[in-house]
Amino acid sequence: MTTPVYENFINGHFLKNQTGDTFAVKNPATDEVIYHVEIADEFIQNAAIESAKQGFAVWSAMTPIERSRILLKAVAILRERNDELAKVEVLDTGKPWQEAECVDVETGADVIEYFAGLAPAQVGQQQMVGNDFYYTRKEPLGICAGIGAWNYPLQIACWKSGPALAAGNAVIFKPSEETPLGAIKLAEIFIEAGVPAGVFNVVQGAAEVGQWLTANPNIEKVSFTGEVGTGKKVMASAAGSLKDVTMELGGKSPLLVFDDADVSQAVSAAMLGNFYTQGEICTNCTRIYVHKNVYQQFIDELKTRTEQNIIAGDPMDPEVNLGALISKKHQELVLSYIDRGIQEGATLLTGGKALSPASAPNGYFVEPTVFVDCKDDMTIVKEEIFGPVMSVLVFDDEDDVIQRANDTHLGLAAGVFTKDIQRAHRVIHQLQAGICWINSYGNSPAEMPVGGYKQSGIGRENGIETLDHYTQTKSIYVGMSNIESPF
Repeated sequence: MTTPVYENFINGHFLKNQTGDTFAVKNPATDEVIYHVEIADEFIQNAAIESAKQGFAVWSAMTPIERSRILLKAVAILRERNDELAKVEVLDTGKPWQEAECVDVETGADVIEYFAGLAPAQVGQQQMVGNDFYYTRKEPLGICAGIGAWNYPLQIACWKSGPALAAGNAVIFKPSEETPLGAIKLAEIFIEAGVPAGVFNVVQGAAEVGQWLTANPNIEKVSFTGEVGTGKKVMASAAGSLKDVTMELGGKSPLLVFDDADVSQAVSAAMLGNFYTQGEICTNCTRIYVHKNVYQQFIDELKTRTEQNIIAGDPMDPEVNLGALISKKHQELVLSYIDRGIQEGATLLTGGKALSPASAPNGYFVEPTVFVDCKDDMTIVKEEIFGPVMSVLVFDDEDDVIQRANDTHLGLAAGVFTKDIQRAHRVIHQLQAGICWINSYGNSPAEMPVGGYKQSGIGRENGIETLDHYTQTKSIYVGMSNIESPF
């Protein structure tokens, strides 16, 4: 049986490349090729730039309320097709249906809806200067590039396009080559909703296509989601044309569980922050610091619930809550970290092996894995694994655990569990992370800015301030009296 071949989406329609080069996309749960995608060659790249220029001219000339109405139509279509789009995400990513069905599409739609509502609310300022005055305008940047990750393909495409389009920009979006279909579906929905052709283009390919985007002088801004090492390359490439950069990168985030915490709730947060989307979430709390007084209670409940409540298998099965990792290569990487943890002296509380569920025997599964007897200098405690691997550590002193939690070059997220409201805020204010939770973990509503400290990123996505990152301020001075000139 022949598999479908998807072309790049340029100027409102699919466009065939000239080289004929394609790449294959596999379903991580079956190890089977499910479709092919054409690579954006030079012909496609040039067409994307010209398309975006034309689209920007039309879109930026529309009033914010007109743009808002069109984007809200796209939101309605996204919600109407939730299940169809969720299935695309499950087949591409290997994540469970029970997650994609209620999170991936919905949260993406929420973000576009949020920024569609903000679009008409952007205002400038006016101030008298003597007898004269000046005023400011918020104007779009031009063509913005988005480069997505493979863990939340459609959601990330929405997160990057929502504020960019609301502000009047055109977008060229490159999804991960591992999960390229969601962005195409979004592009089709934008056209159906009335977004002019050329305003949202999708180019396909791996690193070389991303490098073309970040270096292209026609592009005013690039927003990237991915790993730290790649982010540094994006930053260096973008510097050549001094384009604006937003980057949401990796993390090795701590969760601090104090001795007055609701332990069951803390276990729920730890499991959610390590096993949801089979651990492939950048904000995951992979370092769990538990106070010595509740440590045994915590790991006893954690072990029981991990071994009894997690069901791995065919991700399309609504009962399954642990899916497959994105690729065979990534599965091997995660397993190598587990081996390293054992070699360095950590103790496996549970898990630690590859899985071959009866309903998906060829998928790239890894057991939910918990290490205890961990030390801060172990590789599994220091490096981002991006899989279902949790490290549990013990602490006794508040100041000491804050220092340990901050002892990393990353600073994406952090969490605190305690019933002491003063301690909760005192501790969270000292943690060097951009996204923090108290007695919760992982929630990321459209209204809340997200982004990292240190090497976990630059700029923010979501929240009111993000719209400013997709505009530039123009100042206009208005002379109301005769010019005083010495000439």
